[in-house]
Amino acid sequence: MKNPFPEKIYLQRTRPHEEDVRGAYFRDQTAIIHSTAFRRMKHKTQVFFAPENDHICTRIEHVMHVATISKSICRGLNLNGWDLNEELAFAIGLGHDLGHAPFGHDGESILNKILGGNMAFIHEINSYRVVEYLANNGKGLNLTYGVKDGIICHNGEKYEQFLSPAETPNVLDEIKTRRIKPSSFEGCIVRYSDKIAYLGRDIEDAITARIIKQEDIPENIIKTLGKNNSEIIDTLVNDMINVSKDRKEIGLSDAKYQAILELRNFNYKHIYLSDKNMSYKKSEFALNTIFDFLLDNYKSKGKNYGEYEKSNMRVLRHFGRQIYQMKDFYKKENKIEVIIADFISGMTDLYAIDAMKQISIPQPVI
Repeated sequence: MKNPFPEKIYLQRTRPHEEDVRGAYFRDQTAIIHSTAFRRMKHKTQVFFAPENDHICTRIEHVMHVATISKSICRGLNLNGWDLNEELAFAIGLGHDLGHAPFGHDGESILNKILGGNMAFIHEINSYRVVEYLANNGKGLNLTYGVKDGIICHNGEKYEQFLSPAETPNVLDEIKTRRIKPSSFEGCIVRYSDKIAYLGRDIEDAITARIIKQEDIPENIIKTLGKNNSEIIDTLVNDMINVSKDRKEIGLSDAKYQAILELRNFNYKHIYLSDKNMSYKKSEFALNTIFDFLLDNYKSKGKNYGEYEKSNMRVLRHFGRQIYQMKDFYKKENKIEVIIADFISGMTDLYAIDAMKQISIPQPVI
């Protein structure tokens, strides 16, 4: 089994680029790894608000897990007669969360509300916006279509038992919802790998953070999937390979799929929405405060870079610098709310907290 469209479609770039010894998709991996957005993920929340424990998973670790899981599934299927590109899957995995806001899904929900709701900000589409338009001061990373398609369609929140590629190649700039399927099997595999990577790891992190105990985990989940993250990943990767190898779609067995749904429901009830992990209100206060502060300053300073540089507040200087460095790109963007959302979504948890301190605490006399 191989992808439904000619390889040249997946290899297309926005700007012409002469491929080198690395090959197209390995080149994309290095472009992602060297990007500012990728480096910032080491200080972005996966689940827990600005964790101080070095052993709690951050978003940069998560994307590495997704990339390796995706490559493993591709390799397993290739050994059973499929024709998948492991480098493409790995690149999609590395880049799929580049557009996540600070404070994880709380931050995403808050920015969406600030911009008016109705999917005005969702991290899948923002990840595409980052790699195609915002990175490199508005030039983008010039990734292949196959990687960008996998990124924008990775939808980590929808749980399908089976998935196959879109019937026609997606027009990426027209995607505005999470309902679109990837155009490649590699993109479909990353969509599953995202869930495989976080469901088990979130349990381990919650135990480390003392939100739950090992004995809280339902017996059926342990029996069907495993008792820890390593076993859960191994179980689901092998199940997906065995179930999919003789089909024309990617999927999971009935037993493993039902166990995943049970695990998801357990995680939501006991981890994500737990009273011990309810940081939403603090995140909302912080991001709303930062947004309103930047909006007030923009109303007085506009796009005048020199006015921002005069400030003794780093957050204002950095905001003005981004507007200046991306002035050519922002000629096409008239909504200041979107420009501010671009700036905030690029923040790490630590930078957002520091920005709050700058705004809230009087500056010392220098």
